[in-house]
Amino acid sequence: MPQTYQGACFCGAVRIEVTGEAPLQGYCHCEDCRRWSGAPVTAYALWPSDAVRVTAGAEHVATYSKTGQAERRQCGGALMTALPGAGMSDVYPALLAGFSFQPRAHIHYGMRALDLPDGLPKFRDMPAEAGGSGETVVE
Repeated sequence: MPQTYQGACFCGAVRIEVTGEAPLQGYCHCEDCRRWSGAPVTAYALWPSDAVRVTAGAEHVATYSKTGQAERRQCGGALMTALPGAGMSDVYPALLAGFSFQPRAHIHYGMRALDLPDGLPKFRDMPAEAGGSGETVVE
């Protein structure tokens, strides 16, 4: 049976649940994610959207879409970002109890606000299979 992880927003009013493993995990350095999170880099963990559920407090969740490609969901703080075109949802790893975040790459590293020399691949924008150039940046 697949692993299930549960988490909550900052105040605890919204509860979320994800099932299975996140096939894509890493760090995003794009300006939109930095502004959304208020941090110089954000951690992401993407699950198929049908593996993500709001189990309590859905009435407190607001959705904002700047570009039409990403639907950022929040209550008093950031919860997740749905990517309908990809059928994936990014649930912020720090919200999930017991989840072992295992980053595999940096994306949008060409826009970075700080260097993170950690040996992981660093894509200038996105991997080619995700619609990016596939170009990497040297640490």
